[in-house]
Amino acid sequence: MAEFTLPDLPYPYNALEPYIDARTMEIHHQKHHGGYVSKLNDAVGKHPELQGRSVEELLRGIDQVPEDIRTAVRNNGGGHANHSLFWQIMGPDAGGDPTGDVGEAIRSAFGDFGSFRDKFAAAAAGRFGSGWVWLILGDGGKVEMVDSANQDTPLMQGRVPVLGLDVWEHAYYLNYQNRRPDYVKAWWNVVNWGAVEKQYQSARG
Repeated sequence: MAEFTLPDLPYPYNALEPYIDARTMEIHHQKHHGGYVSKLNDAVGKHPELQGRSVEELLRGIDQVPEDIRTAVRNNGGGHANHSLFWQIMGPDAGGDPTGDVGEAIRSAFGDFGSFRDKFAAAAAGRFGSGWVWLILGDGGKVEMVDSANQDTPLMQGRVPVLGLDVWEHAYYLNYQNRRPDYVKAWWNVVNWGAVEKQYQSARG
C-alpha cells in the first residue's frame, strides 16, 4: 500500500504562464515529482517499522534511516518534500514585493528585498549542477539564505524551509535552455508571498 502520494497542484498546469510553461509544469509534477514519490514508497516499503512516519520526520532523522535505504530516502524523500513546498509557494497573479512578517524578516536580514533577490539570484546561478536555493528560518527566528545540492533539504539539518527555488534543469529547460538566470528572474513573478507567509508562520510555530 502506498504510504506517500503525489499532491495535486493548487492551480492548473498553465496557470504560471508565460513565466513557466504548462508542458514543463506537467512533466515536472507528474514525471519528476511522481517518480520521487514512487521510489520513496518502494524504499520505505522494505522497512515496515518506518510506516506512518511523515517525510519530514524521515528527513529530519535521516541518519537513523536504515542504511540500505538511506540514500533512496534522502534523494526521493527530499525530492518529495522539496517539490511539495515548491508548488505551494507559487501561483498565478503573484509576484511583487514580500508582505507580512516574512517581508519584514527579509528586510531585517538583507536590508531590502532588492538585495535579497540579488543574493538569491547569485546563489541560484552559482549552484553547480542541480540543486535548490532556500530561504530558511534560522537561529533566533531570523531568516537565512542557503543552497543545497541535488534534492537535499534544510530539513536534514534541522532547519525549516520557508521559500525554495528548484534550479534543476528539468524545472526550466524547455523554455530557457541553458539560461538559468533568465528563469530565476522570471520566477519572481510567480512567487505567492501569501503562501510564503503561511509557511513562515508555520515554521515559527
